[in-house]
Amino acid sequence: MSHVIHSFTTRVPRWQPYIVPVSLETATEEQLAAMQVTPSNKGISPYVLTLAHDPESLAIRSPLFNLIMYGKDGLASSERELGATAASVVNRCVYCAAVHASRFIGHTKRSDVIEAIFASGTDVELDEHLQAIFDFSARLSTTPPEATEADAQALSNVGFSELESLDLVLSSAIFGWANRLMHTLGEPIEG
Repeated sequence: MSHVIHSFTTRVPRWQPYIVPVSLETATEEQLAAMQVTPSNKGISPYVLTLAHDPESLAIRSPLFNLIMYGKDGLASSERELGATAASVVNRCVYCAAVHASRFIGHTKRSDVIEAIFASGTDVELDEHLQAIFDFSARLSTTPPEATEADAQALSNVGFSELESLDLVLSSAIFGWANRLMHTLGEPIEG
């Protein structure tokens, strides 16, 4: 029997949609075209198959997501992943936190950072550079956002350019949206 996962982990759970996802065998041409641009080369996930019920939105969402999370300029991939992790922790999205924490570790080999975040949440204490990223993303992800000019200045103080700061805003913000979609359309489960 499967059960919903409520605590943060780097083990990526299975995401189970509440509605029946689009089937590749019966998908319309528009749905198939929208699913051609997926965030990874690992196949089409149940999440993307669920989003394919609205192919017009999916056709815009996936390229936007890819540009924000996998862009070559500006913020380092690991820092985008840390921003996504912070947003997902604030939004209590166990699935996204697991995915992006794992990617952060893959880029940095710093499991200690993720262990500290999962143990302490928004009260985590990190080195100055990572702390500025985490705090900015976490405060930007609250409703209403709590990010201040001082948080933006902390990014500048650790050497972020305007482009890198904008990339962090975008990667954090898209996860506010993605987390809410995941919560509304399904849940993370074991098994």
